[in-house]
Amino acid sequence: MRDDDRDTASDGAGLGRLPQLVASDLDGTLLRGDGTVSQRTVRVVGRLQEAGVEFVLATARPPEWVHDLTSVVGDHGMVICSNGAYVYDVARRRVVSERLFQQAIVIELLTELRQAIPSITFAVQRSDGFGREPRYVGRLDLGEQARVADIEDLLDPLPGKLLARASGLSETDFLERVAEVIGERAIVAHSGTAGLAEISAAGVTKAAVLAQWCATRGIDAADVWAFGDMPNDIDMLTWAGTSFAMANAHRDVLAIASYACASNDDDGVAEVLERALDGTLPHRLGDADGRHSAAPPG
Repeated sequence: MRDDDRDTASDGAGLGRLPQLVASDLDGTLLRGDGTVSQRTVRVVGRLQEAGVEFVLATARPPEWVHDLTSVVGDHGMVICSNGAYVYDVARRRVVSERLFQQAIVIELLTELRQAIPSITFAVQRSDGFGREPRYVGRLDLGEQARVADIEDLLDPLPGKLLARASGLSETDFLERVAEVIGERAIVAHSGTAGLAEISAAGVTKAAVLAQWCATRGIDAADVWAFGDMPNDIDMLTWAGTSFAMANAHRDVLAIASYACASNDDDGVAEVLERALDGTLPHRLGDADGRHSAAPPG
C-alpha cells in the first residue's frame, strides 16, 4: 500500500464522490476465472455511464480477443489492448491507434536475447493477428490463423508486442534475465500467464495510453479510479488517483494499491462501483491490520 494512503482516502477523487473515469483490467479483475463477465458487472457498467462516468478497459489481450466483451466496452466502443500497443474499436473491428516497435530495435533485441538465453522462443502480436516461431509453444492457443515462420519473417507489419518463453529457467529467473538484456530499450511485463515475458516498445504501457486518453478529455489522474490484479497493471494503478487491487491480486499489486476489494470471482469491481453509485461506500476505510478494504462487510 502506498504510504500516503494508509490512513485516508482523500487522495484524488477519494471514495466520497464518483470519479470522472474508471479504468479496469480484464482477466483476473473484471472477468471471472472462467473468462466470463457477470450480469451484475454488465449492469453496473451501464449505471456508471448513465451517471456520467467514463469506463475504459485496459488489457494485455490482443484486439481479436475482446470481440465477445461488447457488453462491458464503454459507450465510446474502444479498448486499450496489448498493454497499450493498440487502441481498438470493437464495433468496427479496427485498430484506431498503435504504438509499435521499430524494426531495428526488434532485431537487436531478438539477437541479444538469443545469445543470453539459448532456449528462448518468440511469438508476435501484430495488428493482423499472431505469428510465432515453429518452436514456440505457449499455454494459450494462438489460434489456427497464427502465422508460423522464422521470427524475422514476422515483422511486417511491425509487432505491438513480443512474446517470449524459454525452457530450463524458473519464471522469476527468466523474466529477470529478459529485463536485464533489454534494459531501457523496451518494457517487460507479466500479466499472469506462467513463464511468459510480454515485451512492449519503450514507453508503451497501459498508464501511458490511459494518461493520453484522459488528457484529450480534460480528465486529471486524480479523478480516475483503476482496478487491476497483475504486475502489468502496476503502472496504471500508480498513475490513477485511486487504485484497487483485487483480493486475488499478485502481492506486488496488493502492496501498491490504495485499496483492496473482493476477488474477480466475487465481482469485486462491481461491488465497489455499486456501492459508490448507491452512496454507501465509506469515505474512510480500514480493517484491523491497517489494510484498506473498499468493500467491508455491513
